[in-house]
Amino acid sequence: MDNCPCASGRAFDECCGPYLSGAAVPPTAEALMRSRYSAFATGAIDYLEESLLPETRGDFDRGNVTEWARSSEWTGLEVKSTEAGQPGDEEGWVEFVAHFRINGKDHLHHESSRFAHRDGRWWYVDGIMGTRPRTT
Repeated sequence: MDNCPCASGRAFDECCGPYLSGAAVPPTAEALMRSRYSAFATGAIDYLEESLLPETRGDFDRGNVTEWARSSEWTGLEVKSTEAGQPGDEEGWVEFVAHFRINGKDHLHHESSRFAHRDGRWWYVDGIMGTRPRTT
């Protein structure tokens, strides 16, 4: 695979590949989100489960995730915004739109994802569909 599915413009082996293989951990919430998209695109279901915050894994439906990942052609990723999620932060948010095709029909998944930094790494916690409301 040449270009990384996460649309970073970098080669897979220099971008999300090391995260999916376990050779490295994503340094930011956005890098984790991008690697999770790449995991969907490459069928790396174990990575999708392992990158969940451990106490949230009870809701992980391996069968449904596997079916969605494998029945879809992952056609693009747009990162809309990030909030925190950098080294030194405890939490981060990433809003994104994942584009995919099933049975020749184009779809999108628009989510604002929450990430937590614990034990020296970033974890996916949960997400809400669309743009999350901001508090002032």
